Amino acid sequence: MEENLVKYVWIVFCASIIALGFAFFFYRRMLKEDEGTPTMREIASHVRKGAMAYLKQQYKVVCIVFVILAVLFFIMSLFDLQNGWVWFAFLTGGFFSGLAGFLGMKTATYASARTANGARQSLNKGLQVAFRSGAVMGLTVVGLALLDVSVWFLILNYFIPETNHLVIITTTMLTFGMGASTQALFARVGGGIYTKAADVGADLVGKTEFNIPEDDPRNPATIADNVGDNVGDVAGMGADLYESYAGSILSTMALGAAAFASIGAEMQMKSILAPMMIAAVGVILSVIGIFIVRTKEEANMTELLKALSRGTNTAAILIAVATFAIFALVFGTQDNMWWHVSLSVVVGLLAGVIIGKSTEYYTSQSFKPTQKVAEASQTGPATVIISGIGLGMISTVIPVLTIGVAIILAFLCANGFQIAFTPENLSLGLYGIGIAAVGMLSTLGITLATDAYGPIADNAGGNAEMSGLDPEVRKRTDALDALGNTTAATGKGFAIGSAALTALALLASYVEEIKMALVRIAEGASNGMAQVAEGVEKTAEELASANLIDFMSWYNVSLMNPKVLVGVFIGSMMAFLFCGLTMNAVGRAAQKMVEEVRRQFREIKGILTGEGTPDYARCVAISTKGAQREMLLPSILAILAPILTGVILGVAGVLGLLVGGLGAGFVLAIFMANSGGAWDNAKKYVEEGNFGGKGSDNHKATVVGDTVGDPFKDTSGPSLNILIKLMSMVSIVMAGLTVAVHLL
Repeated sequence: MEENLVKYVWIVFCASIIALGFAFFFYRRMLKEDEGTPTMREIASHVRKGAMAYLKQQYKVVCIVFVILAVLFFIMSLFDLQNGWVWFAFLTGGFFSGLAGFLGMKTATYASARTANGARQSLNKGLQVAFRSGAVMGLTVVGLALLDVSVWFLILNYFIPETNHLVIITTTMLTFGMGASTQALFARVGGGIYTKAADVGADLVGKTEFNIPEDDPRNPATIADNVGDNVGDVAGMGADLYESYAGSILSTMALGAAAFASIGAEMQMKSILAPMMIAAVGVILSVIGIFIVRTKEEANMTELLKALSRGTNTAAILIAVATFAIFALVFGTQDNMWWHVSLSVVVGLLAGVIIGKSTEYYTSQSFKPTQKVAEASQTGPATVIISGIGLGMISTVIPVLTIGVAIILAFLCANGFQIAFTPENLSLGLYGIGIAAVGMLSTLGITLATDAYGPIADNAGGNAEMSGLDPEVRKRTDALDALGNTTAATGKGFAIGSAALTALALLASYVEEIKMALVRIAEGASNGMAQVAEGVEKTAEELASANLIDFMSWYNVSLMNPKVLVGVFIGSMMAFLFCGLTMNAVGRAAQKMVEEVRRQFREIKGILTGEGTPDYARCVAISTKGAQREMLLPSILAILAPILTGVILGVAGVLGLLVGGLGAGFVLAIFMANSGGAWDNAKKYVEEGNFGGKGSDNHKATVVGDTVGDPFKDTSGPSLNILIKLMSMVSIVMAGLTVAVHLL
């Protein structure tokens, strides 16, 4: 029966091919669009070359880190601290994450000029080109993730022996998630530092000191700014959401294998198939939603949002309905399991929608919160900053309460609304939380399209400005760009929300990996036993049959344990330390950019009159060098923190670390993303003609707020959801070392 169920994995494989096929279709369709005038083509070429050059340098640095970690995992496997597949799975996860970012960025750099040229015809034409180009990113991410997950499962299912093989397969595949998370962190941090250094330099000097428009060709940093949009907001974001999507599927598969181990292999297989099948159907429904998105000419912001919402909401409603049919097929209808788990998926979907709507309300200039931030500009930049920080703090309430309710409901739905804290109820409940995260990201193909569309529209506006197109074209691209700011903030909300659910599921996966590590130690010991904790020794058979509550008891995982408390504090600190390091990195790189832009205005004669040509390449080089240098420390610390915590504090300390990082990181990420989005759109609101419009003192005040918000929303904030999961993934992979070597 189990072998028959394996055949369903081929459906997932086919869904991945469909996603990649439609991604290629949209890519080819985009290339057929006219790139516009020779000047538009030239500008797009400069941006494309700069983006590719940066990515090439970034991948060189990342490759070194990956080789070192892969060698470490291989050595660990020689000492039975990890199985022999881990090092290779880790490399493939990183490769596909990087590939998703690369392909998305390549598409975006070809689409920007075509979007600007489409906007010359109509607003709807510009929206269609930008959005369907963004869809290439969305479908590439889900396609590559499902391809990697399905192929890896089929390979490991063939090679790994039958004994407890589904648990071994799924825990091994979590290592693939670590590879994706590691690549995503470097991509987000490096790309975020690059783009915000250029953006801050361009805005502070060009807009506020010399009063020239955004993306004006006279600004030396404008090409670097446009390059940054692609390397940070496209390549970085693609790698980021790839690991979010893959991580949610992998963690739920691991939980399912562990939760149903006592019932039998057939039920284990069904629980593993469920998240993969949801993701596979979500691909098809995302494609349908993409074709629905369109708008009328002269649409306002509300109408543009409705156009995108129509596509995303249709896909979400259809997946909610389809879930019940999918789970009835997978689990059968003999008992209530199929609809209990279906309800958990619906909970995840609803939580994602609520978080998205909350983000939209707090960051769109169509609503009062962002308008109030713009209004604060009347008393200067200080009050703009104060207002944006206050808004960001308040905006955390709805997402936190939503995730809290979602965790409880998903837990109860999956275990049949059983409140009793038994091992069976706990395992089923945690599985429900994991599959809720899968539900939240099930339509990532279209939700990521709405996110990736934003940087394309932003670059289109830059191309229109630098090419000297009709002001009406710039008006249309500005409308698309403002919409992109909101959809990007919404996408970040989805990513952060799913990170919270996935990280909670990974906590249980960590304990399961601890079990596997102890079993390996016991099987290799001369007395056939492994020491779990002081005074606690167990045989391999006893360990294999132990449940989650047993391990919590053996390791004394409680709030009264000092090791747990210290771990919580360290995890909370890591969120703030990481943000501090990345913020300062942006600040240092931006300082160099500001100095360079001022130097060029001062030394290159005729820039402001249009008679002189800025040295764009110098600014691109400054951003590239700054990003390459500054991304290493925070990224390496994120990897080292759980390793060192495990070596010093042991399993209890690591669990505390993960809980602290999850709690502080989730709230901080929401705060930073929403503050940054509000500051950006407050500037856009003033630029639309409110409170004095472009060039006014109020406008300059909102520009300052926007520059403060840039690293908030595009560097530190979005990197936190990766940090949360990366620390969990590293902990899982290094579990063998933690149980073998720890000081306390």
